[in-house]
Amino acid sequence: MSATTFTIAALAGDGIGPEVMREALKVLRAAEARFGLHLTITEAPVGWAGIDAAGDALPATTLELCRKSDAILFGSVGLPDRDPTIPKEKRPERAALLRLRKEFSLFANLRPVRLPKELSHACPLRPERQGGGLDLLVVRELTGGLYFGQPKKTEDIPGGQRSVDTMVYTSAEVERIAHVAFRTARLRRKKVTSIDKANVLENGILWREVVTRVGREYPEVTLEHMFVDNAAMQLVLKPTQFDVVLCENLFGDILSDEAAALGGSLGMLPSASLGNTTGDRTFGLYEPAGGTAPDIAGKDLANPIAQILSAGLLLRHSLRHDDAALAIEAAVQRVIGQGLRTGDIFNPAEPAARRVGTREMGDAIAAAV
Repeated sequence: MSATTFTIAALAGDGIGPEVMREALKVLRAAEARFGLHLTITEAPVGWAGIDAAGDALPATTLELCRKSDAILFGSVGLPDRDPTIPKEKRPERAALLRLRKEFSLFANLRPVRLPKELSHACPLRPERQGGGLDLLVVRELTGGLYFGQPKKTEDIPGGQRSVDTMVYTSAEVERIAHVAFRTARLRRKKVTSIDKANVLENGILWREVVTRVGREYPEVTLEHMFVDNAAMQLVLKPTQFDVVLCENLFGDILSDEAAALGGSLGMLPSASLGNTTGDRTFGLYEPAGGTAPDIAGKDLANPIAQILSAGLLLRHSLRHDDAALAIEAAVQRVIGQGLRTGDIFNPAEPAARRVGTREMGDAIAAAV
């Protein structure tokens, strides 16, 4: 396989997933033409689309396609009105997304949060708290902690029931995600804020000790530790203080969603879930931060930018074509600068703003690439 020939599994999923995936693939094809890439993109069902097609949220044929691919471009799964109709272990979030993370050891989740100055009106914070603009990266450990620890069960006890979730981390798990955070910080503003609850939790103590030890290997990077409750507050009070925010699984899930709100809309925020690097290849799953939004599905209202930027992250991390990733990011910025807005980021008070639909936004970004 040459350095320009790649295979991608495109799993659109449910709700708005197929609509925003369509626009992301359109933009990928534009990047393919501009940079001389050869992309074999195969679409397959997942989530309720997989259940309807094959009786499984992650059909065997879809999983096999993923195994044969260089990366997965993922949409979103789950439908609130249908999820309660099947056992919890078969619901799309668990049976498809969490399974893919475990299947491919996707232990590192990267969620960049940027607020373009043109969208300052969409940020819930006052302008003085936004500083010169927001640009932070949440690095979240993705395969350990409460979500995967055992035992995990609900059992009957005298007088009621008892639920048990187990929060487990090994030093090796903490060490590998810490290296991801520090290596990434070296390419940014050289600061890591590590989040824990070391004043209460045993694994928080271990987390802090291991991160501190790893940090000594990166003397050019400043390390600070912060309790998770304070971090939640500081993201609102002074988000500009953060560069790379390193979190375990549960804390990262919560804080990355809080940080996402600072970017103005979940429809703007991509993410990358990465596994181990073998040679020059890093397998990853790339998805928007938002959900399926079934209330607007099929209405040409969804913002495709998060899915498009996720495709850019795929080009950067799994395909190693940073030039193509930068071109997509620049195209998004150019289109925003021209005033095009989907409904979630539209402000009628902006004199140059023009409200557009999903398809027109995708067309504009593809053209800008």
